[in-house]
Amino acid sequence: MHKTTGNWKLGLGLTLVATLLWGALPVILKLLLGAMDAYTITWYRFLAAAMVLAAFQARRRSLPRLGRLDRSQWLLLAVAVFALTGNYVLFVVGLDFITPGAAQVVIQLSPMLLLLGGLALFGERFGHWQWVGFGILGAGLVLFFNHRLELLFGALGQYSTGVLLIVAAAVAWAAYALAQKQLLKAMPSENILLLIYVAGALLFLPAADPAALWRLDGRGIGLLVLAILNTLFAYGAFAEALEHWEASRVSAVLTVTPLLTLGFMALLSPVSDLLEAEPLNALSIIGALMVVGGSMLTALTGRRALTPGSVKAGLE
Repeated sequence: MHKTTGNWKLGLGLTLVATLLWGALPVILKLLLGAMDAYTITWYRFLAAAMVLAAFQARRRSLPRLGRLDRSQWLLLAVAVFALTGNYVLFVVGLDFITPGAAQVVIQLSPMLLLLGGLALFGERFGHWQWVGFGILGAGLVLFFNHRLELLFGALGQYSTGVLLIVAAAVAWAAYALAQKQLLKAMPSENILLLIYVAGALLFLPAADPAALWRLDGRGIGLLVLAILNTLFAYGAFAEALEHWEASRVSAVLTVTPLLTLGFMALLSPVSDLLEAEPLNALSIIGALMVVGGSMLTALTGRRALTPGSVKAGLE
C-alpha cells in the first residue's frame, strides 16, 4: 500500500507548477491546431517526451523493470496507458470546436472525479469545511458557465460536441490519475510516465502525419516545442505531487486552472485572430471567485491522515 511522504509543502508546490502549465496548455494547443492536426500533435508530444525520459532514466540506470509487475499491476498500467492517451487526443479534438477557456472549465470535471475517487477508493476523508468548500466549488463552476447553459443543453451542435469530447477527456484523465496513484507502490512515477509515453507514441503513429513538422513556420515549431515541454514538466510535477500529498488535495488545487487559462486568453486574444476570449458576465466573475475560494478551502482544511485500520483498499 503506497503512502505519501507527508511533505505537503513540496506536494503543494509541485501541484502549483502543474496548474500553471496546464493553464497555458489549451492556449498553446488552440494556436497549434491551425497548422497541425490533433493526432499528429499528440504523437509528437508522446514521442519527444518518451525520448527525453528514456535518455534521462538510462543515464541514471533507472529504466522500468517490468518483470516486477504482477497481473493486477499490468492491468493498472494498461488502464493508465489507454486513459491518458485518450485524454490527450480527446482534449485536443474537443478544443477544435470550443474556446480554450470553455474547454478548461469543462475539464475541471477531471479533478472533481479524482477527488471523489480518492474518497471512494483510497480511503481519504473530508472534514466538515472540506465538504463546504466542495459545494462552493461546484456551485461556482455552474455560475461561471451560466451564459453557455443553453448551448450545452440544447440541440447537439458544434459547441455541444466539443463539450462532450472534453467531458470524455475528463473521465479518461480521472481514470489515469487513479491508476497512476495505485501504481506508485510498484514503480516510481517517472517510470510510469515513460511507459505511457512510449505506448502512446506507438498507438498514435498510424494516425499521425510526421511530415507535418516540415510544414510548420517558426511560430508553429515554437508552439510545438512548448506543448512538448508542457507534457514533460506538467505531468512530471503532477505525478511527483501524488508522492507527497493526498489525491483529494492535489485535485482541489488543480481546480484553479481555468482561471489561469482565462487570464492567458484575455492577454493574448487581442493580438491573435485564432484565439477567442470567453465572454464573462457578472455571474461568471462571481462563479470564478467561488471556484478559487472553494478549491482553496477544500485543499487546505480537513483531516491530514488516516489510521491504517480505516483504509479500505487504497493508498493513504
